[in-house]
Amino acid sequence: MARIIAITNQKGGVGKTTTSVNLSACVAAQGKRVLVVDADPQGNTSSGLGVRVKEKTPTVYEVLAGETPLKDALAKTAVEGLMVLPADIRLAGAEIELAGMEHRERVMTQMLENAKDDFDYIFIDCPPSLGLITLNALCAADGVLIPIQCEYYALEGLSQLIHTVNLVRERLNPTLDIEGIVFTMYDARTNLSMQVVENVKDHLNQKVYKTMIPRNIRLAEAPSYGMPINLYDAKSAGAESYMALADEVIKRKGI
Repeated sequence: MARIIAITNQKGGVGKTTTSVNLSACVAAQGKRVLVVDADPQGNTSSGLGVRVKEKTPTVYEVLAGETPLKDALAKTAVEGLMVLPADIRLAGAEIELAGMEHRERVMTQMLENAKDDFDYIFIDCPPSLGLITLNALCAADGVLIPIQCEYYALEGLSQLIHTVNLVRERLNPTLDIEGIVFTMYDARTNLSMQVVENVKDHLNQKVYKTMIPRNIRLAEAPSYGMPINLYDAKSAGAESYMALADEVIKRKGI
């Protein structure tokens, strides 16, 4: 039975998609069966894993709309054991269509129900907003993984996101938990990075992953080649960090 983890932060540019691409690839590299659901209309997780979405390519949008079965929309990647449910700009219209549906916050839960036995982990890359698609992901998920950039404004966004997670747990998904917080774009040379880390740890110590993702040029280059970091440059600091994070994610729940 798959553990479903929503990777989300309503603030853009915090390393959410970078984490979705590279964490999923590194978990799969450890012999796990992994599905990534690209739930961001920008489709960067899909392209970052080498999946090029064309006009007639079935995407998460068609699956959510009930037009295509999930299994027919899954795409293989270059990483053994890693599949992706791709997205493109078509998904932007799903917010409007979902709004008129009955049980609109449960559509993704139903979509993933039949996939749970086929995978060990399902990661959902959420859009950088707290709209209906993100709400669907939070309702479907067992846990929430929050990447935050080491900067002052990240703390404001974090408290708002945790409040949203708590509301979803109270009203819609009582088993939802905060899986963990991962610091991205960490620079040990700056006082600000260290201050942000200490501030978050003071409030949420047990939820913070030990692994911190550094600023790394190889991480920035990999998406343009459609490759996760463990294939693009396995010896880079970025690859080593995401492999260490994958270890933590697996050991934390023992799947």
